[in-house]
Amino acid sequence: MPGTFVRVCGLSELEENTPKRVELDGTPVSVVKTEGEVFAINDICSHANVSLSEGEVEDCQIECWLHGSSFDLRTGKPSGLPATRPVPVYPVQMEGDDVLVSLNQES
Repeated sequence: MPGTFVRVCGLSELEENTPKRVELDGTPVSVVKTEGEVFAINDICSHANVSLSEGEVEDCQIECWLHGSSFDLRTGKPSGLPATRPVPVYPVQMEGDDVLVSLNQES
């Protein structure tokens, strides 16, 4: 249910700069720990139907492995072509070691 926070994994399960794909109510989400924060972004590239969690993370951006577009983990906005549309990002909360994500879109 949108707006409700759901546990997706433990913080200890996340490796720095390594996306983890999870599914919430049928929605693929990539969860990323980087630069001391945890982010949740829709796992499907807005340019092609490709999983972003298979790409690399650097400078708070996740790169689509297929065509090289990068998306800001904070806003979902692409940094360059071929992607022109942002991907949704989702709010994250921490409860102890638990990483909680809501499908209520931030952008």
